[in-house]
Amino acid sequence: MMVLLPKAFAVAQCAMCRASVENNVSNGDTTVGASLNLGILYLFAAPYLLAAIIGFLWYRNSKKKKLARAS
Repeated sequence: MMVLLPKAFAVAQCAMCRASVENNVSNGDTTVGASLNLGILYLFAAPYLLAAIIGFLWYRNSKKKKLARAS
């Protein structure tokens, strides 16, 4: 969904998250910042994990085909 949106709108979302976290921290709630950081790490790791799984499946499939041709 984010790919279809203009860049200016996407950047504005970061400011909204920051304002929300700053507001919650000023009210004494520190768990929101930690949750936001965990969410960022999750979003950072997901594409690499997906690429690793696809690469492993591709490697395993090509190895099976190579063994089938050799037999």
